[in-house]
Amino acid sequence: MEIQQIHQTSANMAPSVFQLSGTCNNYPWGKQGKASLAAQLCAQTPGTDFKLDESAVYSEMWFGDYPDFPARVLSSGELLSDVLKTDKEQLLGKKVLQYYDGQLPFLPKILSISKALPLQLHPNKALATKLHEEDPGNFTDPNHKPEIAVALGKFEVFAGFKPLGEIQPLFALQPLKRFDPSPGKWDDETLRNVTRELMKAEFSTVKEVQTQLSHLSRSDLPSEAGYILNLLPRLQDQYGPEDAGSLVTLLCMNYMVFQAGDAIYIPADGIHAYLSGDIVECMARSNNVLNTGFCPPADRNRIDLFANVLTFKAHSRDDVYLPSQTYDKSKNGKTVVYKPPMSEFDMLKADLGKGETEELTANEGPGVLIVTNGEGIMKAQGEEFEMKKGYIFYVAPGVNLRWESKQALQIHMAVI
Repeated sequence: MEIQQIHQTSANMAPSVFQLSGTCNNYPWGKQGKASLAAQLCAQTPGTDFKLDESAVYSEMWFGDYPDFPARVLSSGELLSDVLKTDKEQLLGKKVLQYYDGQLPFLPKILSISKALPLQLHPNKALATKLHEEDPGNFTDPNHKPEIAVALGKFEVFAGFKPLGEIQPLFALQPLKRFDPSPGKWDDETLRNVTRELMKAEFSTVKEVQTQLSHLSRSDLPSEAGYILNLLPRLQDQYGPEDAGSLVTLLCMNYMVFQAGDAIYIPADGIHAYLSGDIVECMARSNNVLNTGFCPPADRNRIDLFANVLTFKAHSRDDVYLPSQTYDKSKNGKTVVYKPPMSEFDMLKADLGKGETEELTANEGPGVLIVTNGEGIMKAQGEEFEMKKGYIFYVAPGVNLRWESKQALQIHMAVI
């Protein structure tokens, strides 16, 4: 059977499966040249004008329909968003039309991270709507942005808050006593106010505290906090000794190291800062963010607002980790699913050894998949599609899929 890149079901219908090209961006926290997996994958897409520049930094590849860095249909160069409008019922499905305003409700990405992303949170729907009305230039939509990240290798991250019992003793240390509001027992409101005061501290104060902290010995710290002395000089090298992001992340937040296949969930209003690694990230369809550290002062957004809307749902490592589960639409057991506590999407991960097959029964909503490793064939709607590392496909609702590997094949797919 002839290998095709796109399947046209009839003269009057949009294709049900078609290949996409993504868009890379160049935020300064990305990796340089070929070290960036995002750039590597972007360069693998055939027939585009993307040329990998070894002197450039590449941070992300987006492959959704969001306008900032949009995906395009590979065969025509059309924006994915424009193609979806041609036949929303077929390409998006009734569920998306009914519940998600007739737009693809998720935004998938590949991130390649060499240094800490801004210390940030994504506002909930109510706040996002308000900020969008007040400042549409900086807050470009009225939606929330809970997200998941699936590690493709070693992945370091600060996410959520440590248990209060691990935070409070750190503020009894001499360099930090000035920020401890009370010798009594801390609660989440104490933590909210301490976080606010750290972020609002004068640069000279932050530098002084970091200098004093760096002079402590490992024996001065609680046993579980020894990593602080290892990470502090690394963060100072990235953002200088006057950035309060180092204090908030090291003192108050969970620091976690994950391996390939591990995943985390960040809720709306959840504080986080990714530190290093390559990941598949997916989020609700939004690009709203409040930044307060690990970025130039001019890029920081409303520290008081940031502190006021912080959520404390994630208060330990276990609250952040998102385990994989058996996927009930998998026929051969090669696919797992990550199910965040939100309705917009799930993330699938399929791993096939050489010569293995996997079949997925159809979903009622659309899916977007990327081949993160290997080579194989996808069969859908009676046609075949070549699959190679970096290839991206859109899959309409109601389409059964069969994957056959030529060599070890890995696929990540966002689905409704």
